Amino acid sequence: MASILLAEDDVAERGLMARALASDGHTVAEAENGMIALQRFMTDPAAVAVLITDVDMPELDGIELARRAMAAKPGLKVLLISGFAGGIDRAADLTAKGMRSLVKPVALEKVRAEVRALLG
Repeated sequence: MASILLAEDDVAERGLMARALASDGHTVAEAENGMIALQRFMTDPAAVAVLITDVDMPELDGIELARRAMAAKPGLKVLLISGFAGGIDRAADLTAKGMRSLVKPVALEKVRAEVRALLG
């Protein structure tokens, strides 16, 4: 299974997603904002197979987090999650690089399915 970095500022949502992904056998590292996620990612980019990030977060939004992480590790699998469709539109350039996206509210099974699709 994969090593996942999950960046989500909502504690309850982050916990639910982390537990669902761990139940699929993934190793999940959690971060409560984009800056913490970026710091964790940059310590060992090779160790992260999938980045899951919320768009609207304090300190560094999910789109900028994804851009920086994908620049540091080309080919990184990214799942961007937003509370509104317009938030994802700002990441159109990343979609061309294989990033996938979901709009909240999202069922945990959908997150799990998207991770499976990313891992192919």
